[in-house]
Amino acid sequence: MNRILSLGLVLALGAILAMAYAFHAPAGEKAASPLGLHKADTIRIGYAVEPPYAFIDADGRVTGESPEVARHIVEGLHIPHIEWRLGEFAELIPELEAGRIDVIAAGMFITPERASRVGFSEPTFHVQQGLLVGRGNPHALHAYTDIQKDPQLKLAVLSGSIEEALLLKMGVAPAKLLRVPDAGTGRASVASAAAQGLALSLPALRWQGQGSVEDGTEIAVPFAQPDARQRHPGFGAFAFRRQDQRLQNAWNRVQAGYIGSPDHLALIAHFGFDADTLPGAVRTRDVLAR
Repeated sequence: MNRILSLGLVLALGAILAMAYAFHAPAGEKAASPLGLHKADTIRIGYAVEPPYAFIDADGRVTGESPEVARHIVEGLHIPHIEWRLGEFAELIPELEAGRIDVIAAGMFITPERASRVGFSEPTFHVQQGLLVGRGNPHALHAYTDIQKDPQLKLAVLSGSIEEALLLKMGVAPAKLLRVPDAGTGRASVASAAAQGLALSLPALRWQGQGSVEDGTEIAVPFAQPDARQRHPGFGAFAFRRQDQRLQNAWNRVQAGYIGSPDHLALIAHFGFDADTLPGAVRTRDVLAR
Protein backbone atom coordinates (compact mmCIF):
# COMPACT_ATOMS: atom_id res chain seq x y z
CA MET A 1 0.00 0.00 0.00
CA ASN A 2 2.83 2.37 0.87
CA ARG A 3 4.49 1.66 -2.47
CA ILE A 4 1.26 2.52 -4.31
CA LEU A 5 0.90 5.69 -2.27
CA SER A 6 4.51 6.68 -2.96
CA LEU A 7 4.05 6.14 -6.69
CA GLY A 8 0.94 8.29 -6.63
CA LEU A 9 2.79 11.06 -4.84
CA VAL A 10 5.62 10.94 -7.38
CA LEU A 11 3.20 11.18 -10.30
CA ALA A 12 1.30 14.02 -8.69
CA LEU A 13 4.51 15.88 -7.95
CA GLY A 14 5.61 15.41 -11.55
CA ALA A 15 2.34 16.83 -12.85
CA ILE A 16 2.63 19.85 -10.53
CA LEU A 17 6.19 20.52 -11.67
CA ALA A 18 5.16 20.23 -15.31
CA MET A 19 2.35 22.73 -14.79
CA ALA A 20 4.67 25.08 -12.94
CA TYR A 21 7.24 24.95 -15.74
CA ALA A 22 4.58 25.61 -18.35
CA PHE A 23 3.32 28.59 -16.34
CA HIS A 24 6.78 30.03 -15.70
CA ALA A 25 8.45 29.04 -19.01
CA PRO A 26 10.46 31.81 -20.66
CA ALA A 27 8.34 34.08 -22.87
CA GLY A 28 10.34 33.15 -25.97
CA GLU A 29 9.39 29.47 -25.71
CA LYS A 30 6.23 28.81 -27.71
CA ALA A 31 4.16 25.71 -28.18
CA ALA A 32 5.32 23.60 -31.09
CA SER A 33 3.99 25.03 -34.36
CA PRO A 34 1.72 22.67 -36.33
CA LEU A 35 3.36 24.09 -39.46
CA GLY A 36 6.90 23.52 -38.20
CA LEU A 37 7.72 27.20 -37.73
CA HIS A 38 10.55 28.38 -35.49
CA LYS A 39 7.92 30.27 -33.46
CA ALA A 40 4.28 29.25 -33.52
CA ASP A 41 3.04 32.83 -33.83
CA THR A 42 5.63 34.19 -36.29
CA ILE A 43 6.67 33.40 -39.85
CA ARG A 44 9.98 34.74 -41.19
CA ILE A 45 9.73 35.84 -44.82
CA GLY A 46 12.80 36.68 -46.89
CA TYR A 47 12.73 39.13 -49.80
CA ALA A 48 15.07 41.09 -52.04
CA VAL A 49 14.50 44.55 -53.48
CA GLU A 50 13.29 44.10 -57.06
CA PRO A 51 10.19 46.18 -57.80
CA PRO A 52 7.42 45.38 -58.51
CA TYR A 53 7.94 41.91 -57.01
CA ALA A 54 9.23 43.14 -53.64
CA PHE A 55 10.47 46.46 -52.30
CA ILE A 56 10.16 48.96 -49.45
CA ASP A 57 7.78 51.89 -49.95
CA ALA A 58 8.26 55.49 -48.85
CA ASP A 59 6.79 54.69 -45.43
CA GLY A 60 9.29 51.89 -44.83
CA ARG A 61 6.70 49.15 -45.39
CA VAL A 62 7.62 45.95 -47.20
CA THR A 63 5.37 45.68 -50.25
CA GLY A 64 5.23 44.47 -53.83
CA GLU A 65 3.38 41.66 -55.60
CA SER A 66 4.96 38.83 -53.61
CA PRO A 67 4.89 40.31 -50.07
CA GLU A 68 1.29 41.48 -50.47
CA VAL A 69 0.10 38.08 -51.70
CA ALA A 70 2.12 36.50 -48.86
CA ARG A 71 0.34 38.73 -46.32
CA HIS A 72 -3.03 37.45 -47.50
CA ILE A 73 -1.92 33.83 -47.30
CA VAL A 74 -0.35 34.25 -43.85
CA GLU A 75 -3.63 35.72 -42.64
CA GLY A 76 -5.43 32.68 -44.03
CA LEU A 77 -3.00 30.44 -42.15
CA HIS A 78 -3.87 32.33 -38.91
CA ILE A 79 -0.25 33.23 -38.20
CA PRO A 80 -0.34 36.54 -36.26
CA HIS A 81 3.09 37.96 -37.08
CA ILE A 82 5.42 38.30 -40.06
CA GLU A 83 9.11 38.96 -39.55
CA TRP A 84 10.50 40.40 -42.78
CA ARG A 85 14.12 39.61 -43.64
CA LEU A 86 15.82 41.66 -46.38
CA GLY A 87 18.73 40.18 -48.32
CA GLU A 88 20.40 40.15 -51.71
CA PHE A 89 18.57 37.93 -54.17
CA ALA A 90 21.44 35.46 -54.49
CA GLU A 91 21.49 34.95 -50.71
CA LEU A 92 17.80 34.11 -50.23
CA ILE A 93 18.03 30.37 -50.93
CA PRO A 94 21.11 29.93 -48.69
CA GLU A 95 19.27 31.83 -45.93
CA LEU A 96 16.28 29.52 -46.38
CA GLU A 97 18.44 26.40 -46.31
CA ALA A 98 20.19 27.63 -43.16
CA GLY A 99 16.84 27.97 -41.39
CA ARG A 100 17.03 31.72 -40.93
CA ILE A 101 13.85 32.31 -42.94
CA ASP A 102 10.76 30.17 -43.53
CA VAL A 103 9.54 31.45 -46.91
CA ILE A 104 10.96 33.40 -49.86
CA ALA A 105 8.59 36.04 -51.24
CA ALA A 106 10.63 37.73 -53.95
CA GLY A 107 9.01 36.94 -57.29
CA MET A 108 11.35 33.98 -57.64
CA PHE A 109 11.03 32.06 -60.92
CA ILE A 110 10.66 28.30 -60.80
CA THR A 111 13.67 26.47 -62.28
CA PRO A 112 14.87 22.87 -62.03
CA GLU A 113 18.14 24.07 -60.48
CA ARG A 114 16.33 25.92 -57.70
CA ALA A 115 13.81 23.10 -57.26
CA SER A 116 16.71 20.78 -56.41
CA ARG A 117 17.28 22.94 -53.33
CA VAL A 118 13.85 24.34 -52.37
CA GLY A 119 10.20 23.42 -52.56
CA PHE A 120 8.05 25.76 -54.65
CA SER A 121 4.44 26.68 -54.12
CA GLU A 122 2.13 26.46 -57.11
CA PRO A 123 2.82 29.34 -59.54
CA THR A 124 1.40 32.76 -58.74
CA PHE A 125 2.27 34.57 -61.99
CA HIS A 126 3.67 34.12 -65.49
CA VAL A 127 5.67 36.92 -67.09
CA GLN A 128 7.88 37.51 -70.09
CA GLN A 129 11.47 38.66 -70.22
CA GLY A 130 12.59 42.14 -71.21
CA LEU A 131 15.72 44.12 -72.03
CA LEU A 132 16.62 47.64 -70.96
CA VAL A 133 18.95 49.46 -73.37
CA GLY A 134 20.32 52.94 -73.97
CA ARG A 135 18.04 55.58 -75.50
CA GLY A 136 17.55 54.83 -79.17
CA ASN A 137 18.98 51.32 -78.70
CA PRO A 138 22.34 52.28 -80.28
CA HIS A 139 23.59 48.69 -80.44
CA ALA A 140 20.35 47.29 -81.91
CA LEU A 141 19.84 44.76 -79.12
CA HIS A 142 16.53 42.93 -79.61
CA ALA A 143 17.35 39.55 -78.06
CA TYR A 144 19.58 38.33 -75.27
CA THR A 145 21.83 36.63 -77.80
CA ASP A 146 22.48 39.96 -79.54
CA ILE A 147 24.98 40.75 -76.81
CA GLN A 148 27.37 38.39 -78.60
CA LYS A 149 27.49 40.56 -81.74
CA ASP A 150 30.30 42.66 -80.33
CA PRO A 151 32.98 41.51 -77.83
CA GLN A 152 32.82 44.93 -76.12
CA LEU A 153 29.14 44.64 -75.20
CA LYS A 154 28.03 43.66 -71.69
CA LEU A 155 24.68 42.82 -70.15
CA ALA A 156 23.85 43.63 -66.53
CA VAL A 157 22.10 40.82 -64.62
CA LEU A 158 21.02 40.38 -61.03
CA SER A 159 23.39 37.99 -59.33
CA GLY A 160 21.68 34.63 -58.95
CA SER A 161 18.75 35.60 -61.19
CA ILE A 162 16.96 33.56 -63.85
CA GLU A 163 18.32 35.96 -66.47
CA GLU A 164 21.90 35.16 -65.45
CA ALA A 165 21.18 31.43 -65.70
CA LEU A 166 19.45 31.86 -69.07
CA LEU A 167 22.33 33.78 -70.60
CA LEU A 168 24.90 31.27 -69.41
CA LYS A 169 22.83 28.40 -70.80
CA MET A 170 22.57 30.25 -74.08
CA GLY A 171 26.34 30.22 -74.33
CA VAL A 172 27.07 33.81 -73.33
CA ALA A 173 30.52 34.02 -71.76
CA PRO A 174 30.50 34.89 -68.03
CA ALA A 175 32.87 37.78 -68.76
CA LYS A 176 30.14 39.48 -70.79
CA LEU A 177 27.82 39.65 -67.77
CA LEU A 178 27.95 42.48 -65.28
CA ARG A 179 26.51 41.05 -62.07
CA VAL A 180 24.66 43.58 -59.90
CA PRO A 181 22.92 43.23 -56.50
CA ASP A 182 19.58 44.81 -57.50
CA ALA A 183 17.56 46.22 -60.39
CA GLY A 184 18.29 49.85 -59.54
CA THR A 185 22.03 49.25 -59.81
CA GLY A 186 21.46 47.45 -63.10
CA ARG A 187 19.50 50.35 -64.54
CA ALA A 188 22.20 52.78 -63.42
CA SER A 189 24.83 50.64 -65.14
CA VAL A 190 22.98 51.00 -68.46
CA ALA A 191 22.47 54.74 -67.95
CA SER A 192 26.21 55.17 -67.34
CA ALA A 193 27.15 52.82 -70.23
CA ALA A 194 28.93 50.44 -67.85
CA ALA A 195 26.65 47.87 -69.49
CA GLN A 196 24.80 48.08 -72.79
CA GLY A 197 21.70 46.32 -71.52
CA LEU A 198 19.91 45.05 -68.44
CA ALA A 199 18.27 41.62 -68.69
CA LEU A 200 15.21 41.53 -66.45
CA SER A 201 11.55 40.53 -66.49
CA LEU A 202 9.24 42.88 -68.36
CA PRO A 203 7.09 43.86 -65.32
CA ALA A 204 10.24 44.84 -63.40
CA LEU A 205 11.48 47.00 -66.28
CA ARG A 206 8.09 48.66 -66.74
CA TRP A 207 7.83 49.39 -63.02
CA GLN A 208 11.25 51.02 -62.97
CA GLY A 209 10.20 53.38 -65.75
CA GLN A 210 7.14 54.66 -63.88
CA GLY A 211 7.62 58.20 -62.70
CA SER A 212 11.40 58.05 -63.11
CA VAL A 213 13.44 60.95 -64.37
CA GLU A 214 14.87 60.75 -67.85
CA ASP A 215 18.04 58.69 -67.56
CA GLY A 216 18.78 57.85 -71.17
CA THR A 217 17.34 54.32 -71.12
CA GLU A 218 14.38 52.55 -72.71
CA ILE A 219 12.91 49.07 -73.06
CA ALA A 220 13.99 47.32 -76.26
CA VAL A 221 11.12 46.95 -78.74
CA PRO A 222 10.72 44.52 -80.39
CA PHE A 223 12.29 41.89 -78.17
CA ALA A 224 12.59 38.19 -79.03
CA GLN A 225 11.70 35.99 -76.06
CA PRO A 226 14.15 33.21 -75.19
CA ASP A 227 13.14 29.89 -76.75
CA ALA A 228 10.64 28.38 -74.30
CA ARG A 229 11.38 24.90 -75.63
CA GLN A 230 14.93 25.16 -74.36
CA ARG A 231 14.79 27.96 -71.76
CA HIS A 232 12.70 28.11 -68.66
CA PRO A 233 9.52 30.23 -68.93
CA GLY A 234 8.76 32.90 -66.36
CA PHE A 235 6.53 31.24 -63.80
CA GLY A 236 7.02 32.68 -60.31
CA ALA A 237 6.23 31.19 -56.91
CA PHE A 238 7.04 31.21 -53.21
CA ALA A 239 9.86 28.98 -51.97
CA PHE A 240 10.18 26.79 -48.86
CA ARG A 241 12.70 24.43 -47.31
CA ARG A 242 12.26 21.04 -48.93
CA GLN A 243 11.56 19.41 -45.57
CA ASP A 244 8.80 21.91 -44.69
CA GLN A 245 6.04 20.00 -46.46
CA ARG A 246 3.36 20.86 -43.89
CA LEU A 247 3.92 24.57 -44.37
CA GLN A 248 4.15 24.29 -48.15
CA ASN A 249 0.95 22.22 -48.41
CA ALA A 250 -1.01 24.52 -46.09
CA TRP A 251 0.27 27.56 -48.02
CA ASN A 252 -0.85 26.01 -51.31
CA ARG A 253 -4.34 25.33 -49.97
CA VAL A 254 -4.87 28.97 -49.00
CA GLN A 255 -3.19 30.24 -52.16
CA ALA A 256 -5.41 28.11 -54.41
CA GLY A 257 -8.53 29.95 -53.26
CA TYR A 258 -6.96 33.37 -53.76
CA ILE A 259 -4.89 33.51 -56.97
CA GLY A 260 -7.10 34.77 -59.80
CA SER A 261 -9.88 35.95 -57.50
CA PRO A 262 -11.27 39.50 -57.88
CA ASP A 263 -9.48 40.51 -54.66
CA HIS A 264 -6.18 39.14 -55.96
CA LEU A 265 -6.52 40.88 -59.33
CA ALA A 266 -7.31 44.18 -57.62
CA LEU A 267 -4.26 43.78 -55.39
CA ILE A 268 -1.71 42.96 -58.10
CA ALA A 269 -3.03 45.69 -60.42
CA HIS A 270 -1.16 48.17 -58.20
CA PHE A 271 2.09 46.52 -59.31
CA GLY A 272 1.45 46.27 -63.05
CA PHE A 273 0.10 42.71 -63.08
CA ASP A 274 -3.23 41.70 -64.59
CA ALA A 275 -5.21 38.67 -65.77
CA ASP A 276 -2.69 38.14 -68.58
CA THR A 277 0.03 37.47 -66.01
CA LEU A 278 -1.90 34.74 -64.18
CA PRO A 279 -0.37 31.25 -64.36
CA GLY A 280 -3.60 29.65 -65.58
CA ALA A 281 -3.87 25.91 -65.08
CA VAL A 282 -0.10 25.39 -65.12
CA ARG A 283 1.22 23.62 -62.03
CA THR A 284 4.75 23.65 -60.65
CA ARG A 285 5.29 20.06 -61.77
CA ASP A 286 4.33 21.10 -65.31
CA VAL A 287 6.88 23.92 -65.28
CA LEU A 288 9.62 21.62 -64.06
CA ALA A 289 8.77 18.99 -66.66
CA ARG A 290 9.43 21.36 -69.58
